[in-house]
Amino acid sequence: MKKSNKYKIFALAVGLGISAVACSPDDFGDMNINPNNPAAANTAGILTGALRNVGAMATDMVPALYTQQFGDITYIEESRYKTINFSYNGYYAGGPLNSYKTIIDLNTAEATKTTAAANGSNANQIAVSRILKAYTFLWLTDRWGDIPYSQALQGSSNFSPGFDTQQAIYTDLFKELKEAQAQFDGGKAVVGDILLSGSATRWKKFANSLRMIMALRLSKVDPAKGKAEFAAALADGVLASNADNVKYTYLTESNNEHPLYNNYIVTNRKDYALSDVFVNKLLATNDPRIAGMADKNINGVYSGVPYGVFPAAAKAQDVSLAATAIRQQNSSVNVVTYAQILFSQAEAAKLGWITGDVKTLYEAAVKASIQQWLGTAATDAVVTTYLAQDAVKYDDAKAYELIATQKWIALFYQGNEAWAEWRRTGYPVLTPAAKPLNPSGQIPRRMAYPVTETTLNKVNYDKVVASQGPDTQDTRVWWDKK
Repeated sequence: MKKSNKYKIFALAVGLGISAVACSPDDFGDMNINPNNPAAANTAGILTGALRNVGAMATDMVPALYTQQFGDITYIEESRYKTINFSYNGYYAGGPLNSYKTIIDLNTAEATKTTAAANGSNANQIAVSRILKAYTFLWLTDRWGDIPYSQALQGSSNFSPGFDTQQAIYTDLFKELKEAQAQFDGGKAVVGDILLSGSATRWKKFANSLRMIMALRLSKVDPAKGKAEFAAALADGVLASNADNVKYTYLTESNNEHPLYNNYIVTNRKDYALSDVFVNKLLATNDPRIAGMADKNINGVYSGVPYGVFPAAAKAQDVSLAATAIRQQNSSVNVVTYAQILFSQAEAAKLGWITGDVKTLYEAAVKASIQQWLGTAATDAVVTTYLAQDAVKYDDAKAYELIATQKWIALFYQGNEAWAEWRRTGYPVLTPAAKPLNPSGQIPRRMAYPVTETTLNKVNYDKVVASQGPDTQDTRVWWDKK
């Protein structure tokens, strides 16, 4: 830039500055005040907006493709692991994590806590937000491993946060969830809670169930801590029936509708169907849950889409789409279920972490899953017949495989959880896509960081790659050990 232009810009800036000082805001009365802006942030509205992310997190299709519950129908790419780098940026600044932090701050600061209390007691709002913040961070770290955590959400004071190890994150999340579930004070219920309707009892069970799930993640990497945390979570109270299932319910309106309804009906794309791997597993054992999970094809039979086969080997009419009953515009999706908790207890009993009969817990878990998916059609006779089959009935010598495989089925359309459990247990044994698009050709063990980290946060990115391992799909997260 020429010197003369610099002087002109400087003179203009000075002139504007003098003008700003010369005119007091009082001179204009309330002319510059927007009457449509609220006087204070509405924590109920902030919570409702942030909670809408829970549905998207629970229904994310990518990990459901990795675990071969679903397959691509037309564009055979994600089931062949095409995308390497995934972004988590939207969960931080301007996303749900920032919203939960804002709610906590508004209910903590002396200047705002009284106003905020109109939407629930300060303690209750803080507890709910801490649980949701922990749930979101858990979802993130299980996908990427080491992530920005202790230095995150600091706004303009730190645009380049460092990465915490997954081990350190898990340690803090155990603390956060334990403290949060004990923080509810019996005061006014939280307003704006579209997940658990402000029920402190349900929020406590949700938090403790997350602790139990996290504890089992440590079965190979830190079994001593896993055992202690599992027992503590169980003692504090977890989901105790299907009535306790944590579900996110979509609405009968286009701005918050079920993603499969949008994909199948609104856009008529029909990108995904149950995979042949999953459907064939259900058919091989006459699994009654198939009726609650899948539709029959145009020929009146259940048929999964060939997994990862390129070029496309079937049309939408030829394969089993997700069941009509679970993909209505306002359908609910599972976040954490009673069956998942029972399977976790069965494995913990087998590990010797808790007392209890493994066979009894395993069969109870299968029963809870069948009841969850079939409702009133899940009679005792249906459950008994299914459990009596050789490939299903409990065998202590194959306990871990049976529990993990049944858990994989029960976690249908809970892709992130199914992917985490498959990585941890190795069951069921899955064969990678025949013509993969990723370098190693193997089913991804993690997601690579967003490319923005390599440019906007390079120093910390280089550090985390040096400590965690190459930023590839094959580097295992901390708890994922062979």
